[in-house]
Amino acid sequence: MTSQRTPTLILSCEHATNDVPDRYRPLLAGCIDQLDTHKGYDPGALEFARLLAATLSAPLFAGSVSRLLVDLNRSLTNHRSPPIRPRKDLPFTLKEEILAHYYLPYRSQVEEAIEGILRNEKTVLHLSVHSFTPVLDGVQRTADVGILYDPSRAREKAFCGKWCAGLADRDAGWRLRKNYPYRGTSDGFVTALRKKFPAHRYLGIELEINQIYPINRKADWLRLQHQLLESFVEILQVRNK
Repeated sequence: MTSQRTPTLILSCEHATNDVPDRYRPLLAGCIDQLDTHKGYDPGALEFARLLAATLSAPLFAGSVSRLLVDLNRSLTNHRSPPIRPRKDLPFTLKEEILAHYYLPYRSQVEEAIEGILRNEKTVLHLSVHSFTPVLDGVQRTADVGILYDPSRAREKAFCGKWCAGLADRDAGWRLRKNYPYRGTSDGFVTALRKKFPAHRYLGIELEINQIYPINRKADWLRLQHQLLESFVEILQVRNK
């Protein structure tokens, strides 16, 4: 690593809400009942992102519409899972309107914030906060927390290794997995940003939390948040010594 100084933290939460403006609700006819599920947003993600932001005085960029309308975490070049799901009755102009109102401004704001920090010769730690459904397509997920990164980027790998170790030291009962339930190099916002910013200046990490805790296990959810925060702060403090 080129420096042990604490990187400047930026937080994002792409699937923060299940809100859909009235103008676009007809587009979701047939799937309105999915808004309150993991298909509509990431339960618990915004709550923890706000806790991090408040504790560390870090900027937080949060999505303002449901992922059912437009998925801010997907790339425009992702044809298997595009930001806006293909619809035969969706006019091209309306699709462009949604992208222009929500998708492009959101991603531009985060990218511009990173560029502003890097102009001051600092390093950026970008933590993208998400949560995942305990069961997907009938398959039980086998983790409480997943930490996603690019294994080829040494600083990301080292940071995530220390974070997992610090969390395990606080409570050996947590099921912790790296690059799970998705690969850290799968299509996502931090993956796209890695293509723009060098590994020694930009650390893009995605946190995935099992939704069973914010939805059904409130006491454990508070404990998990506290220990995630505590172990995260510990790494930043060590790096700054």
